[in-house]
Amino acid sequence: MFLLGIILSTTGCNKYSDSIKVGVFEVNVTPSIGGTVAYATVNSIVDSLYAKGIVILSDEKPVVLCSVDWIGIANEGQDAWRESLAKAAGTTSDRVAVHVVHQHDGCRCDYTTEAILDQYGLGGWRYDTLFMGRTIRSVAIAVENATQNAQPVTQLGFGQAKVEKVASNRRILGEDGNVKIIRYSSTRDSAAIAAPEGLIDPWMKCVSFWNEDQPLVVLNYYATHPMSHYGKGNVSSDFVGIARDSREEKLGVPHIYFSGAGGNIAAGKYNDGSPGRRPVLAGRMEKAMQQAWEGTMKTALSKSDMEWRNVEIQLPLAGHLVEDELRAHLADDHLDSLKKFTAAKQLGWLMWNQSGHKVNITALKLAHVWLLQLPGEACIEYQLAAQEIKPDDQVCTAAYGEYGSGYICTEIAYSQDKGYEQLPRASFVSPEVEVTLMTAITQVLE
Repeated sequence: MFLLGIILSTTGCNKYSDSIKVGVFEVNVTPSIGGTVAYATVNSIVDSLYAKGIVILSDEKPVVLCSVDWIGIANEGQDAWRESLAKAAGTTSDRVAVHVVHQHDGCRCDYTTEAILDQYGLGGWRYDTLFMGRTIRSVAIAVENATQNAQPVTQLGFGQAKVEKVASNRRILGEDGNVKIIRYSSTRDSAAIAAPEGLIDPWMKCVSFWNEDQPLVVLNYYATHPMSHYGKGNVSSDFVGIARDSREEKLGVPHIYFSGAGGNIAAGKYNDGSPGRRPVLAGRMEKAMQQAWEGTMKTALSKSDMEWRNVEIQLPLAGHLVEDELRAHLADDHLDSLKKFTAAKQLGWLMWNQSGHKVNITALKLAHVWLLQLPGEACIEYQLAAQEIKPDDQVCTAAYGEYGSGYICTEIAYSQDKGYEQLPRASFVSPEVEVTLMTAITQVLE
């Protein structure tokens, strides 16, 4: 009996010896009434904002993937998040990816730009540094707990479904190849509504981690700006967050949502900006999430099926980023505060790059599924190109990582008149960014 006990004990210990493990974390990151969000002071909390993510353990250093219901995390803000979460998970910051969902009634986080604003008497206007610091510490504690309580993963699930009547391209081109109509997140312009959806990625992708028959966590990926209406200080995770939270409640499994490369994608064709459209769009998103879940196919997953790849690059700076000119704008008493804010963001990105910092482009291979992490408001062409690199696998793209770059367009987009994404106030990189970013994407996927 003693010998039999040893055999059974040894067998039990080795059951998951080749398994990766996953820990799940979630922290409420909602600002208080009177606090600061992207475009206003907080007047009400419609629904809560969250930082959600996973820690993946294997024979290598842990990997952390985090998605935050804020508009952007940039420069020294990105450094602070990644370094804190890395320390909490016992890993290095190059194996941590922090993204935002990009809701416009969420917070901004950028210590670099805030320090510049403070120099010119505008500190505390757009950024709440005390709240940012408390939030980072809270998420780090949650990451540490998730690491300690990680569960074995035996299988990986993948499913996808088309999202109907949500995404549409923001850049409607005319016969001359230039932008004819700009279609933002909401519109009541009949021509913009009647125009075709344009180039989008219609697929809601669903990645799930399982311990035998028990789902541990679900990751959803879809490319669109996530706003229905915003800007009055009524905090909300908007239609993407509402759909995510509803699925989590109904299924009883943690759900994490990553916004894809939707820099030039929004719900404008299907959204007039009225409050009633938010639940409609949320319902369409939730339906696709459910269908992707129901179509999930599971495959065995072991440590040998996992690989983390990363390459650090410097995105080429836009030519309009000139320090003396930007500081002159900030010192100009006749310039309105919004233009000064834009100048501060541009100067922050310039200084961050000049100090030698680089952007980390990463991909996590999990058997036949690749989780690709990109910076900024990358446009949909990058997501579609990444999928073409691995046509026999599934590539799920999360954009809105390092937010300091602003929009990341394709080279041709910078020559197309009348668009928004390529304007100097929106994009802080040069047209050469396409070659630089595509080279990095190819490196981490091939």
